[in-house]
Amino acid sequence: MNSKLENLWEEVRELSLGSTPQIDRLHTPPTPLQFLRHYLSQNKPFILSASAATTLQWPATTLWTSTSYLLNTLSSSTVSLHLTPTGQADSLTPHPSNPDSLCFASAHVQRTSFSDAIDAIKASRKNDSSQGFVAYAQQQNDCFREEYGALARDCDSHIPWATEAVGGLPEAVNLWIGNDLSETSFHKDHYENLYAVVTGEKHFLLLPPTDVHRMYIREYPAAQYTYSEESEEFELKLENPKRYVPWCSVNPYPLPKDKEKEMSKFPFYYNGPKPFEVTLKAGEILYLPSMWFHHVRQMPDNRGLTIAVNYWYDMQFDIKYAYFNFLQSLSFCKSRLNDGDSFINENLSNGDKNHEEE
Repeated sequence: MNSKLENLWEEVRELSLGSTPQIDRLHTPPTPLQFLRHYLSQNKPFILSASAATTLQWPATTLWTSTSYLLNTLSSSTVSLHLTPTGQADSLTPHPSNPDSLCFASAHVQRTSFSDAIDAIKASRKNDSSQGFVAYAQQQNDCFREEYGALARDCDSHIPWATEAVGGLPEAVNLWIGNDLSETSFHKDHYENLYAVVTGEKHFLLLPPTDVHRMYIREYPAAQYTYSEESEEFELKLENPKRYVPWCSVNPYPLPKDKEKEMSKFPFYYNGPKPFEVTLKAGEILYLPSMWFHHVRQMPDNRGLTIAVNYWYDMQFDIKYAYFNFLQSLSFCKSRLNDGDSFINENLSNGDKNHEEE
């Protein structure tokens, strides 16, 4: 049974992506028909190079390299700032009352002035002892249009060739401002994602939906960080009432001392094909198809900031969605049986809808 399932996943992966180890890089923008036929309908990512991407025509490309411009333009804006002790929000961390197990931890979110948010990002440091925080200005609720409206004239409100191909405007446009301390764990989103880097770089690891069995998705109790400005300390508490979140168990960058243990726990990930690696530089756009698993790191510009805008278009909940859910159910069935538990939670396929990241 195991070998048959593994063969199925391998065949589907090759059929969808071919045998190339690289993501397509386009040097001219696709027409709406090309995007629809060759990428959107095939659930296949690509990079649009800076020389071709319309982002080079955005005023943001030059204006947002000036912190004083951002501070002046957003002087009256209040934004959402996410704080964590390690730079990893919506990710797995030791359980607050049982460090030998894990929980799913969400960031402490506070509303603050944009100038205070920038100061917090620049003051970020990982919590190596009992103090310190990592700040990330972001919120996946259409925050660019809701919180950063004063910057709207600096970049396109949508991506024209994507809008025509999808048949509608973006459901949400989000802005991300952070530094190299912020990291996004493996997850997937139910959106067609056009991701544009304005300053700095983003480093993505990508796996197609057919590799769901390699993510070792498990249910973890949900928890929330709270941060005290007086003590400068975090507290992690489980949500009440108790709630469980299905989440990817794999950390692709374990500490050297933990790597052997991680490899033994997650052999499908470490022994299978390597994830696609994408470094997205300023001015480039990544088309990240719906339901692709992605892990994100970033490198800042010479000011210490990485700024990006992404456009979330609604995905089609069609036969493709049903097919991937079927593959996921096979994966969960296999993992549950291996764990000696034949119960499959019927809600797993919807588990990440409230925890969308980059």
